[in-house]
Amino acid sequence: MTTAYLHRRLFLGAAVSVALTGTACAQTQASRTLTVFKTPTCACCDAWISHMREAGFNTTVTVLPSLQSVRSSRGLPDSLASCHTGLIDGYVVEGHVPARDVIRLLAERPAALGLAVPAMPLGSPGMETPQGHKDPYDTLLVLRSGATQVFARHNPPT
Repeated sequence: MTTAYLHRRLFLGAAVSVALTGTACAQTQASRTLTVFKTPTCACCDAWISHMREAGFNTTVTVLPSLQSVRSSRGLPDSLASCHTGLIDGYVVEGHVPARDVIRLLAERPAALGLAVPAMPLGSPGMETPQGHKDPYDTLLVLRSGATQVFARHNPPT
């Protein structure tokens, strides 16, 4: 075998290895497909869905008269309920969770049910006001036990 032939084989082997590594990484990348469940009369849900779409999420929307069964079937405590529930890549996203928190969740992949912003805090995505009022609120990481811990803080008091 000639030296040029060996060099070509080494180069091709390295190129194939790099290509396969890129394919493996692409296959493990988190999904950007978000399924949202909402009630028919909620306008703030539509604004949150727009926020998520602007952040690059592909959303599908299912309108239901009640979301209780969606939440309970995934183990989400009623105390964390809001006006819409999202499902993405094995996680629950309850309420007006900012897109950047969902992106972080998908990157970190904690052992949890998902994220929740209980109630409907003013200034959260979808709950903006014309006057620009922003209440402080936390995005909670919902553990599999139903317990929570603060995942992110938003709009701290000044």
